[in-house]
Amino acid sequence: MGIRIKTGDTVKIISGANKGTTGKVTKVIPAENKVFIEGVGNRERHMRPNAYNRGGKKDIQVGINASKVALVIDSKTGATSRVGYAKNDKGETIRIARQANNREVK
Repeated sequence: MGIRIKTGDTVKIISGANKGTTGKVTKVIPAENKVFIEGVGNRERHMRPNAYNRGGKKDIQVGINASKVALVIDSKTGATSRVGYAKNDKGETIRIARQANNREVK
């Protein structure tokens, strides 16, 4: 079905070196199943000089796998949930939080 996390969502990392970190999603690449989060995945890349670039170190951000993040449904307690889809009364598809009794995610 693809990635259920959208740009602007607040997520919590549930596995890996940054486990427990919470941040806002800045970019999503569904084809690679990657999610970019503010303050997570900052790296240095060594660039070779060429006609257009002086070379040296360049700061980049790398994405993490979308399966390693969970949507934060309550910012005060930090509660997370899986995301599902359902139809509302108007027939529109909405995202719902499974651990919050299928409550709509804004």
